[in-house]
Amino acid sequence: IETFHLGAHPAAVAYSMTTLGAGMMNSIFSFYYVKLFLNKYKISEGAFHQSQVVYMVWNAVNDPLFGYLQDNSHVPCCSQRRLSILYGAPFYAIAFLLAWFPWREYAPGDWMSGVHLMVALCAFDGMLTFVLLAQCALFAEISGHHQSRLRLIKYNQVASLIGSSSVLFCGLLSQNMDDFPSFQGFTVLVAVLACGCMIYTGLHSKSRFDTKGSAPGSNYQGSGQSTLSFSLVTSMTLQILTNRDFQLFVLMNFFQVFMVAFCNNFTMIFAEHLIPPNVLPSLAKSFMYGAGFICPQLVVLSSQSLLHGLGYYKIILLTFYVEAGMAAVMLVLGPHHYYILAFFLTANMVLVQAAFSLFNLPLADIIDSDLQRHKRSSPLSSMVFGTNALFTKPAQSLAPMLVVSILNQFGYENLKDAGRDANPSDLEALHTTMFYLVCVVPMCVAALQVFAWKPFSIRNSHTVDTMYIDG
Repeated sequence: IETFHLGAHPAAVAYSMTTLGAGMMNSIFSFYYVKLFLNKYKISEGAFHQSQVVYMVWNAVNDPLFGYLQDNSHVPCCSQRRLSILYGAPFYAIAFLLAWFPWREYAPGDWMSGVHLMVALCAFDGMLTFVLLAQCALFAEISGHHQSRLRLIKYNQVASLIGSSSVLFCGLLSQNMDDFPSFQGFTVLVAVLACGCMIYTGLHSKSRFDTKGSAPGSNYQGSGQSTLSFSLVTSMTLQILTNRDFQLFVLMNFFQVFMVAFCNNFTMIFAEHLIPPNVLPSLAKSFMYGAGFICPQLVVLSSQSLLHGLGYYKIILLTFYVEAGMAAVMLVLGPHHYYILAFFLTANMVLVQAAFSLFNLPLADIIDSDLQRHKRSSPLSSMVFGTNALFTKPAQSLAPMLVVSILNQFGYENLKDAGRDANPSDLEALHTTMFYLVCVVPMCVAALQVFAWKPFSIRNSHTVDTMYIDG
């Protein structure tokens, strides 16, 4: 019988507290660190790019590395999800603070600032991965009930909504980092609060598999080995990689990660160039950008009954059809329907992020399916999440590199600051290219996602009370 049914909400609250803490830190880190190192620490362009390349490699590698460690370690702080969060939380908070305190007075182009950025990025991403990978695995392991997982999604979205507001308060209190001592003080406060939130998860969350004494990972226990052999790890990894549903999900998710990066990085650039300020003033655009970040959580929270009735498979597929349809209509209408274009940019951003918020559900079902198929004593939750990240995270870098490359072919590098004072024909060519990117990229990517997602076979978990009986 299912041990930890979420009829009582404390399990969902405990789970979502890590999302709240991580959301507070991640929002501030991603929003401010580039400005800090470029403008205040005056890092050289070469050192900045070198740090980013090291970070990109580490960002991809650490997910499967920590996934293997958490699924196959015999050390409780690694093998038990809640203990990974409990003991990882203080280090996560310390890693968050590394960036905000200079190691010395940096001269412009100081090599030390480059080392500082590299260490700060890798330490922060390493601890983020260690803690959040354990939380992702906990999502699959708290309960096998579809309705319970939907409750986790709901609480998670509320926590994410609250956590992302840390950027707003940070900006108000530090005058957008102009008052640097106040900024540093606020980051310390955020680190302490976030650490407390995650420790709450570590103390109060439970996995159905915490009490199972055998080594995690598979049905190979009893071999007498104290650690899993390389051949056994390879075998388990191949079992994950040859899972047809996992392959289809990773392909679809790669394109979704690409679209999330595309929307987050370029919606503001496209809106500023394609929608004249006399049509949509700066304040209105600010609300538009804000809606792009706030509304996805509200959409997911308000779609609980749809998730109960239709299941995530149909809803995710529907979002792809809607994205492709909206992009096709926008392409036909043309670039001069400014209000419709503003709505399209915002709605596309919301749909992409809202659908992305549901992806823990199919991954959890893939983990359940793998557990049954290979008769494992406990699930390979972290390995599945980590292997997924290994293949999808490169899309975070691919999207900006590809789009900037295309834009620069049409003079974006020279025209971005010139604005409407630039040569009209050059500007028209750039704006036409931007409009086609706005429409064609979502349309083509959504079409590819439909082809990748349609054969996915786990479609009815929302109709099944529990997918297996816990021992």
